[in-house]
Amino acid sequence: MATSINALLCFFLFLLPLSANAATFQIVNSCSFTVWAAWATTGPQTGSGNQLNPGQSWTININAGSTGGRIWARTGCSSDGRGCQTGDCGMLQCQGYGRAPNTLAEFSLNQFNNLDFIDISNVAGYNVGIDFSPTTGGCRGIRCAANIVGECPAQLRAPGGCNDPCTVFGTQQYCCNNGPCGPTDFSRFFKTRCPDAYSYPQDDQTSTFTCPGGTNYRVTFCP
Repeated sequence: MATSINALLCFFLFLLPLSANAATFQIVNSCSFTVWAAWATTGPQTGSGNQLNPGQSWTININAGSTGGRIWARTGCSSDGRGCQTGDCGMLQCQGYGRAPNTLAEFSLNQFNNLDFIDISNVAGYNVGIDFSPTTGGCRGIRCAANIVGECPAQLRAPGGCNDPCTVFGTQQYCCNNGPCGPTDFSRFFKTRCPDAYSYPQDDQTSTFTCPGGTNYRVTFCP
């Protein structure tokens, strides 16, 4: 009996650091219309989704060490969260990433030196503005909330959003799949309007930010 109790205690003590370092994300819909919020990570492969009417919020907890994280808004969906005009993942409870165009709040938690790496990305296009800010931890927030849909170049226009050039053209110049690449006229269109956000896949130097591991966050759509 004592051995079983000791084993149980060790198990819970093992879990304590993970629970302490899990990050809480409050997702807020400040848009004047309904969005279907979604999140997904690749490590581990998981995610979820929820309908948010104007003014509603949704709080989620993401495990420490999660990587490849994205939070985004889906727009123009049917009542069950399917067939969305932007950001569609094929189901209400997303288990993978959504389709472009969609503005992304991205994160990997408790990485090098126990830092969280966060960013906003227009690499998959833009559908709604996003503010991605810490609620603890003392690090800076980031924001992308420009009139990108209204000013979108003709070649990138899409229903409800503004596509990224990789989605439209599929070439190395824009997709950066095979070696280094640089900014283009299209990436500069996004960068001038959202200086803190990724504008092409290798736009790391000005677009990645860090916070201490264990920081909690708020993601606001249409800030």
